[in-house]
Amino acid sequence: MSDWRDLGAGVGAAVLVYDLGDVIKALVVPRPQERSLVVSMMRLCRKGLHAVAGRIRSFDRRDRFLSVSEGVLLLWRVVVWLAIGLLGFALLIWGVSAATLSHAFVDAGSSIFTLGIAFQPGTSQSVVTFLAAAFGLIVVALQIAYLPALYAAFNRRETLVTMLESRAGNPPWGPELLARHYLVGIEGNLPDLYRDWEQWAADLAESHTTYPTLLYMRSPHAANSWVVGLMAVLDSAAMYLSLCPRQAPKEARLCLRMGFTALRDIARNVNIPFDADPMPDAPIVLSRAEFAEGAERVRRAGMPLENTVDEAWPHFVGWRTNYEQIAYVLADSVFAPPAPWTGDGGRRGVPLTPVRPVDRRPGAPQGEATQRP
Repeated sequence: MSDWRDLGAGVGAAVLVYDLGDVIKALVVPRPQERSLVVSMMRLCRKGLHAVAGRIRSFDRRDRFLSVSEGVLLLWRVVVWLAIGLLGFALLIWGVSAATLSHAFVDAGSSIFTLGIAFQPGTSQSVVTFLAAAFGLIVVALQIAYLPALYAAFNRRETLVTMLESRAGNPPWGPELLARHYLVGIEGNLPDLYRDWEQWAADLAESHTTYPTLLYMRSPHAANSWVVGLMAVLDSAAMYLSLCPRQAPKEARLCLRMGFTALRDIARNVNIPFDADPMPDAPIVLSRAEFAEGAERVRRAGMPLENTVDEAWPHFVGWRTNYEQIAYVLADSVFAPPAPWTGDGGRRGVPLTPVRPVDRRPGAPQGEATQRP
């Protein structure tokens, strides 16, 4: 029996080292977490929740369901860590004492949750129970400390996403972003917008690979989405550079580069395959007819086009091929709201074209024919 207890103590110690290491890598080390048992369980549970969400036809009901699912998974992760720790300490207590295995589980649970309802005398067992109590406190404390960092990154992400509602419509769309700026003569603000989104994309690449759960945390407003917002900004920059290469600000090119770099970093972290060096004439899903519709929209808004649609199309394809595939997969996997140029919708629904608010004034309370943002 002594040999079995020695084996149990060894297995328990190994389980605890693995579990504590997983907690540290997930909550302390600022790097993307490698594959582990807990990560695999989280992905499996998320896949199950998303399968349920896919059966909900109403977008509003699906959004409400998904808005709480990721919080449930965060709590479930803590439960799994504590359950693995319970197993490890129970085996360790059983191995270093004369307690039965069932009482070892009771003692381990009493210590991890700091209940103090069970205790067996003995130096070795006392040390283990103290360590178990410390383990429980560490896991819970680290999780509590983890949440402010998580929600700080979430709030940074949502600030610019929310600002797009007035600049690019709801849901946002690349051509609409350019059109609204030219409609009211604020196209001079576009360099600053692209500069801000370049920084936003860099922050996205760091935060959403370090905290993958942010990928699935939904915006406070159902029609907003980080991936749809990013696609709208990247599409507007690609249109600007292809239709007006001499007028387009240099910040548009930098924003595009940082944007698809961020998407590629995220894709590597969640195992989305992509071509790291696509040819500029690689086929894209977006059709030339859709691009022509967007070009006509910005032309009617007053944007002076330097290139025709035929001249601009190859250049637009050369930019979009860098990010379209990844963005479409991410939009589908996070159940992003259906928006133009974000894929065929699939399980997300029919894309909704953003509608400009009516320009109401004291002399024309019913609104003018030309709508403005």
